Amino acid sequence: MSFYQIQGKIPNKRHIQFRDPNGNLYYEELISRKGFSSLYSNVYHINSPTTIKKVGKFKEIIKRPLQHIHRHHHIKSFDLQSSGDAIDARISLFYNDDVELSIAKIDNSMNTFYRNGHNDEIIFIQSGSGKFYSNFGNLDIIKGDYIIIPRGVIWKMETDEKMNQFIIETNGQVETPVNYRNSHGQLLEHSPYSERDIRTPQLDKPINKGPCTIKTKLNGGYQNYEYAFHPFDIVGWDGCYYPWILNINDFMPITGKIHQPPPVHQTFQAPGLVVCSFVPRMFDYHPEAIPAPYAHSNIDSDEILFYSEGKFMSRNNIEEGSITFHPSGIPHGPHPGKIEESIGKEETNELAVMVDTFKPLSISSLVKDADDENYPLSWKT
Repeated sequence: MSFYQIQGKIPNKRHIQFRDPNGNLYYEELISRKGFSSLYSNVYHINSPTTIKKVGKFKEIIKRPLQHIHRHHHIKSFDLQSSGDAIDARISLFYNDDVELSIAKIDNSMNTFYRNGHNDEIIFIQSGSGKFYSNFGNLDIIKGDYIIIPRGVIWKMETDEKMNQFIIETNGQVETPVNYRNSHGQLLEHSPYSERDIRTPQLDKPINKGPCTIKTKLNGGYQNYEYAFHPFDIVGWDGCYYPWILNINDFMPITGKIHQPPPVHQTFQAPGLVVCSFVPRMFDYHPEAIPAPYAHSNIDSDEILFYSEGKFMSRNNIEEGSITFHPSGIPHGPHPGKIEESIGKEETNELAVMVDTFKPLSISSLVKDADDENYPLSWKT
């Protein structure tokens, strides 16, 4: 993101004296990416943000890959047992060096703060609603929201109603697609969404108390830090680094006279992957158009599709929460009969999130009980 925001009270210059009504200095903190060479924000605390009272023990995350033959997979992810808050309920399903993909079925609010120290996150709200609280401000979250959380943001999530989530954790920065930006970072006129669609956090009154525990995810595990002061003791901030939300229903699909390839559905990018949104849209209008996609041998990518809701015109036996995994090396395409069935149709009413990775994915052993072993044979006529 490169859209400047300002919230609360800030001084008229950076790095100068900024005092409260009693004459006490506020503590300035620069939060920046790539050292001093990329996005950043300056935030102003009532108290020192570096005062730690206690460092917890490191708890390792152990990943066990599923030993499997090279094949297509259909994971009925909602069959997996998951409960708890937005962190504890996560079930890791796929991963490589660039990304980790998880689902979560959330029935509790978080009672501690969380910070991902090494990964950006995209949290897709498949169902449910709640509130997102961060050190940059607060956001209401609803069904269909993509919550973009840069690494280092401190947050917690409150549940108003049970939520199903699909989570994408990236080792690199999540960005708007470069092909939809001008040289200044502004989204272009032909982009499928614009800055008007993006919701940004609203800073609340500073919280001046403590101590507070922040659960921090690092590469390979979790570690708790007990800080002397509340992380939301911020009186103001400005800059281009902050969490933000785009709702999938605000994504305006690009359609054409013949079938359009998946890049027109691209919504985000990060090193090693792209994220696409498939939304309700009009079909192709060439008189001999075939709306269903053609078979595809994606030689350099693994494809994950998370099916959110609707009727999926190219697949049989898909349900809410279904995840298909089509690895590189073997072709995939519409199920038998779906090509002929699509001819003459005027629109589709599907909602899905696709992640294409440029390195092979490992599949977690946790998916075993929800994996349809007969899926590779589902193309038989």
